[in-house]
Amino acid sequence: LEIERKYLLSGMPRLPASGVSTLEIEQGWLPGTHLRERIRRAQTASGVRFYRTVKFGRGVSRVEIEEETSRGVFDVLWSLTEGRRIRKTRYQVEGELRWEIDRFADHDLVLAEVELPSEDTRIEFPDWLVPVMVREVTEEPDYVNFNLAG
Repeated sequence: LEIERKYLLSGMPRLPASGVSTLEIEQGWLPGTHLRERIRRAQTASGVRFYRTVKFGRGVSRVEIEEETSRGVFDVLWSLTEGRRIRKTRYQVEGELRWEIDRFADHDLVLAEVELPSEDTRIEFPDWLVPVMVREVTEEPDYVNFNLAG
């Protein structure tokens, strides 16, 4: 079960000097109307990893099934995602909760996500995030990655 909240930011926050890791992400969605499978290439300083993911539901709590896959499987499936792709840089900021800041390459858009242990977890916004916080967009379809793909 994935429990997370998503926030619209006015721009990139000034991230802390430590506890931050960076991922370059390319992801695309395979054709389908009832089942939406995503494939992802995630590159870090230590290398590239590939994933297949299916999510069910919407809002704060969703079921997420994810498995790591091979470059070969990714390469075969990637061509099927034409027209349904996004690229973004993700900054993971470790703290009491892990914040993920996504800066999209194809949109003038920065989003923050925080994964929570339960739906009623009280969120303390870090000082570095507050100046760029606009509003929560967890329930807004315009900010779902699938809907941003094009």
